Amino acid sequence: MAVESFKYDNTIVRNFAIATSVWGAVGMLVGLLAALQLFLPELNFGIGHTTFSRIRPVHTNGVIFAFVGNGIFMGVYYSLQRLCKARMYSDLLSKINFWGWQLIIVAAVLTLTSGYTTGKEYAELEWPIDIAIAVVWVIFGWNMIGTIMQRRERHMYVAIWFYIATFVTVAVLHIVNSIELPVSFLKSYPVYAGVQDALVQWWYGHNAVAFFLTTPYLGLMYYFLPKAADRPIFSYRLSIVHFWSLIFIYIWAGPHHLLYSSLPDWAQSLGMVFSLMLIAPSWGGMLNGLLTLRGAWDKVRDEPVLKFMVVAVTAYGMATFEGPMLSIKSVNAISHFTDWTIAHVHVGALGWNGFLTFGILYWLIPKIYQTKLFSKKMAEYHFWIGFLGILLYAVPMYFAGVTQSLMWKQFTADGVLQYGNFLETVLQIVPMYIIRAVGGALYLVGVVMMAINLAKTIKQGSLVRDEEASAPALVDVAAHEEKHPYRHRWLERKPVQFTILTLIAILIGGIIEFVPTFLVKSNIPTIASVRPYTPLELEGRDIYVAEGCYNCHSQMVRPFRSETERYGEYSKAGEFVYDHPFQWGSKRTGPDLHRLGGKYPDAWHYNHMIDPTSTSYGSLMPPYPWLVTDKIDVEGVPGKIRAMQTLGVPYPQGYDTLAIADLNTQADSIAQGIVTALRSQDPEIDVDKHSKIVALIAYLQRLGTDIKANTSSATRAGM
Repeated sequence: MAVESFKYDNTIVRNFAIATSVWGAVGMLVGLLAALQLFLPELNFGIGHTTFSRIRPVHTNGVIFAFVGNGIFMGVYYSLQRLCKARMYSDLLSKINFWGWQLIIVAAVLTLTSGYTTGKEYAELEWPIDIAIAVVWVIFGWNMIGTIMQRRERHMYVAIWFYIATFVTVAVLHIVNSIELPVSFLKSYPVYAGVQDALVQWWYGHNAVAFFLTTPYLGLMYYFLPKAADRPIFSYRLSIVHFWSLIFIYIWAGPHHLLYSSLPDWAQSLGMVFSLMLIAPSWGGMLNGLLTLRGAWDKVRDEPVLKFMVVAVTAYGMATFEGPMLSIKSVNAISHFTDWTIAHVHVGALGWNGFLTFGILYWLIPKIYQTKLFSKKMAEYHFWIGFLGILLYAVPMYFAGVTQSLMWKQFTADGVLQYGNFLETVLQIVPMYIIRAVGGALYLVGVVMMAINLAKTIKQGSLVRDEEASAPALVDVAAHEEKHPYRHRWLERKPVQFTILTLIAILIGGIIEFVPTFLVKSNIPTIASVRPYTPLELEGRDIYVAEGCYNCHSQMVRPFRSETERYGEYSKAGEFVYDHPFQWGSKRTGPDLHRLGGKYPDAWHYNHMIDPTSTSYGSLMPPYPWLVTDKIDVEGVPGKIRAMQTLGVPYPQGYDTLAIADLNTQADSIAQGIVTALRSQDPEIDVDKHSKIVALIAYLQRLGTDIKANTSSATRAGM
């Protein structure tokens, strides 16, 4: 049997490992700052770029795509070469993948802090960056598939199955959810509107968790856990069932994020049913990982690498049990919009993704540097500090979530809301926010300890840039391969067929959910009184999105007595038909705003944005003084009107030429009204009609008024 010699590329692995550590620390530091601002809003330093509503998406994108993303590439580039017994297909593609991804992350930080956002959670980046993401992701897939095609190992190990599913599905998710109409270089509108946009977004959002935070990490678990334990995976047959059932079922579950919303009930129920089914494959994967350690628990006690991995797999099991439970409608009625969801997400993020990444780094860095870990004791300290940090983070958030829900729903014996002022709930959970911040700080301390430990490990070793290896050619492997009892083995030798079947498996659920929602008009009934936004309201809506208000406020009144008593009439699907993007939100740090229009005078909103405590004593909302001095781009308004017309919004033909005049008329009315109302308090007050605050007030005053007879601001504006 002829043996071929080749070299593994460890340089690219090293680069991604360093990027994982650096971006992990940065993303978690931003998260800590955001957590502190929830009870100390002045920590935004009075700057728009660092206010909570802008840095929260920096934190989520940083941890998901910078920390975990680089961790995925690190693990795939190391394990794939060894599983295929081949160097990566192209060193050039590897370098483009690395530097392209880092530039995307930097661009994300700069644009998000500057208010350039699509307003869609986990998909906030604007269209030029979306295109860059697609290009770099295709380059990664090209490099990966090319390596698989030139492999010397005929059999594709289970980890590779998950890598293939990740590449295929993330590409589909990103492209479908990012279809948008550019208005300018850093401004676009999604082609979907309202209910349809919500369905597509949470099909993407849930499956970004599934196929970016889960499937690639399951692949890494299947490779690195057996390696670290020096034991084979527990069950090959279980891995087959785990893989195919997981990727088929996961894609259906997105609608469980929209229970009791305006999404058609059949779609909500479908999402709930498939979410419950997810328990089986998820726990199959967890058990396959934990049972691999049978007979190796003494090693777990002594090795910090295995401690991290055991807790990671356990956290995966906990999160994937809790997720289906939260998708049950009766449970979701309590948990949704509360901090319970925040606790649930962070059990997975900190425990599953974080701890598995740390374990891999501690195992991998000494390998490629041909040395021992600098300090096993420091790694042990990191484990216990990080573990305590997870507990101090998650437990208070569970208490906060239950407290919020019970207070929101509590009625007195007289049948009125006991806590009618939303702020009462916010102030009640401040101690829990403080404990959560302590937990996050401890977790970050552990990451810094790891970075120091790994830096010293690197310093005492020497990187093996091109690691010598050898293996028989694939043709010789095939000639000597024994017949295998499982028919699935045949498919594992056919990467093209395997990829096609994977694509089919993940497309079925999305197609079945999308087609009726998009093509059957009765699923999204229209309302005759609903009219397009006026030019000023449209501009104000863009400001609302740019400032990230959806991070704290929802625009979805659910059909519960407690919500209709507090906010007003429950939200209807037909009210959102001109919303590009939808703004239903996923968390209520502040009250729901869908019925805000007309509730307070314009002057109240003006004071509230400049100093929230002046209108809501004890408010923890930060002030937005820059909205008074910053101006809207009036000349860009006609282009936005034309874009909306392209998307099907029924503005009259040629209305773009009249839009600026209508904007000025409405802006004059609002600005003069504010000056008149506040002149007694401030004789020198002057409100520029083109200031952002005027446009934002116009939008806020429009919210929820379309179904109120004769009060629509669109009607008042003559549209």
